[in-house]
Amino acid sequence: MKRRRTTLLTLSALLAAGLTALPAAPAGAEEVEQLKNGTFDSTTDPWWTTGNVTAGLSDGQLCADVPGGTANPWDAAVGQNDIALVKGESYRFSFTANGSPEGHTVRAIVGLSAAPYDTYFEVTPELSVSGNSYSYTFTSPVDTPQGQVAFQAGGAADAWRFCMDDASLLGGVPPEVYEPDTGPRVRVNQVAYLPAGPKNATLVTDAGGKLPWQLKNAAGTVVAQGWTVPRGTDASSAQNVHSIDFGAYRKQGKDFTLVADGEVSRPFDIGTAAYERLRLDAVKYYYTQRSGIAIRDDLRPGYARPAGHVDVAPNRGDGAVPCQPGVCDYALDVTGGWYDAGDHGKYVVNGGISVWELLSTYERELLARTGESERLGDGTLAIPESGNKVPDILDEVRWELEFLLKMQVPEGGPLAGMAHHKIHDEQWTGLPLLPSDDPQKRELHPPSTAATLNLAATAAQAARLYKPYDRQFAAKALAAARKAWSAALAHPDRYASESDGIGGGTYADNNVTDEFYWAAAELYLSTGEREFADRVLNSPVHTADIFGALGYDWARTAAAARLDLATVPSKLPGRDKVRQSVVKGADRYLATLKAQPYGMPYAPDGNLYDWGSNHQILHNAVVIATAYDITGASKYRDGAVQSMDYLFGRNALNISYVTGYGEVNSQNQHARWYAHQLDPSQPHPPSGTLAGGPNSSIQDPYAQSKLQGCVGQFCYIDDIQSWSTNEHTINWNSALTRMASFVADQG
Repeated sequence: MKRRRTTLLTLSALLAAGLTALPAAPAGAEEVEQLKNGTFDSTTDPWWTTGNVTAGLSDGQLCADVPGGTANPWDAAVGQNDIALVKGESYRFSFTANGSPEGHTVRAIVGLSAAPYDTYFEVTPELSVSGNSYSYTFTSPVDTPQGQVAFQAGGAADAWRFCMDDASLLGGVPPEVYEPDTGPRVRVNQVAYLPAGPKNATLVTDAGGKLPWQLKNAAGTVVAQGWTVPRGTDASSAQNVHSIDFGAYRKQGKDFTLVADGEVSRPFDIGTAAYERLRLDAVKYYYTQRSGIAIRDDLRPGYARPAGHVDVAPNRGDGAVPCQPGVCDYALDVTGGWYDAGDHGKYVVNGGISVWELLSTYERELLARTGESERLGDGTLAIPESGNKVPDILDEVRWELEFLLKMQVPEGGPLAGMAHHKIHDEQWTGLPLLPSDDPQKRELHPPSTAATLNLAATAAQAARLYKPYDRQFAAKALAAARKAWSAALAHPDRYASESDGIGGGTYADNNVTDEFYWAAAELYLSTGEREFADRVLNSPVHTADIFGALGYDWARTAAAARLDLATVPSKLPGRDKVRQSVVKGADRYLATLKAQPYGMPYAPDGNLYDWGSNHQILHNAVVIATAYDITGASKYRDGAVQSMDYLFGRNALNISYVTGYGEVNSQNQHARWYAHQLDPSQPHPPSGTLAGGPNSSIQDPYAQSKLQGCVGQFCYIDDIQSWSTNEHTINWNSALTRMASFVADQG
């Protein structure tokens, strides 16, 4: 499995590997207090503070005066070291705390007091909001005598006072059983079903035989009824479930409910308006991810912020970023682009798949029988470039493309034409943190073959799509693509390091045959040149079975080539076989969807949900949708449309994974500047932001504290601290954009 990240917040390789079942604590373990002097009756010893914090006793509490103007939570802290932790033992971490003035947060951690300062558990409560007592249970992943409890209070602009009492780390407690609130047992698409499209729901029940169901309109009138179909135990959730099919009902309306087994579903619409809105919201997400430009409140009310990384203090800025020590002797202007996810990094490989998918969304609108390119045209997205007679989606993508072009190694060096893999902070930053407040040094990381081929592929694709609007930019992009292609041929095996994960994700990939295939395909489709056709036809990937269970991703890019070769007109020999391979892949995903009681085209081996499983479901749906574009067969259209139900609430957790869509939806994605959960002055993620979704490896400490032993769909928690299940990323939203646009077209 190729993960997006192997480290965050200085987690060790142990945690990064994913712990799905930690050993149980020894039977009969006694509860033992691990902290000394947590009640502060007469002294603060043995608690320490950082040098900039003054602490003392006040009314039986430890109170600390925290300076303002620090950058990170750990820049001002109170803590205790030399705490013994036992692997597999559960601990109850509790304390009372308050802050003045109100509105501050404190990052409370249990971790390692020595390098590499791993964090085993962390929470960041806002103080004085819902009482001042806090209690959490977690399981230690390691044996160590060098444990630490710390309260990190830095990162505020102004000085404040932090007080705490009754600090406790009690070992040997029973593991906490986390039971998510899954609401009514009738699971539906909480957003909308298309009037003429499929309409399916899932009922969780102990009943073995069929049960009656009723569809009610907003007035409570029964408008359709039938019987459930028992499906037995669903492997992805370990639930006994029935299926409900109410597709025969086709009238539009709002606030329908489905009733079965004494349960009433959450409300939903039958209509197309939600998908037309989502088509735009999913792309509007990218404007607030922009680096190097101030985000305007008139364009995104509630999301205004200063420009990030433009060489204005405290930023070190992206105007002249040097390489990591020993990598190069120059600095590059790499301003612009999109922040990749919840952090401040910018990555060529993830930018590449995102650019491709957004451009392909637009290209499909131009080519497909149901395409409506004007829906993404000029003036549709409310961005600064709206009104320039260029489709807004192309304007938005160009913001990232210009950055990708800047990442190319300049002429004169031995690696000229290659692309640097990524640019990000020297060290990880904490949450919350606006891009404009990031004080870290920025660094270019070594060029890689994968990044170079991502640049070649996307720049070549851009050349054909921007040509009608800006011939000069199209020519510039094609020249960069050719240069990158030649550089990759000259350096075919420069791989990003798996260990280069401090301050940003690794995006390591040591198999680039798929990237060579993708770049050759895009260069051929844009130029028609024989050299690139031969590279496509001679690639071992061209005839390989590439539509696996996990779907395509930044590290599995062969599908990007195959889908474009199948749909963009060309004279490629054997193109019919290419198209047949897509249909064959779609048939497999369609069979998976029909076999899954929750109706998604995703069934990973061993029921082990991968990082970002939600976007993999969408990518498999894209293959099904492309089969519809190729064949016109309604089964593919219906399968693609039905795949959206899972994301909008027809799932084991009964949650919509898209912010702002559905009665209960994800809104606490791991993010540094959509951090409302930690800082009420910040917003939730914008409407149309996709959460990563269930991840069986639950790499982060917060998920590990709640989700040990989780089954498939239950390996998710909507909390800002769960970066392994609940991050947002540019490539996950590109998948949502692609499918939202397709479904909207079917209305």
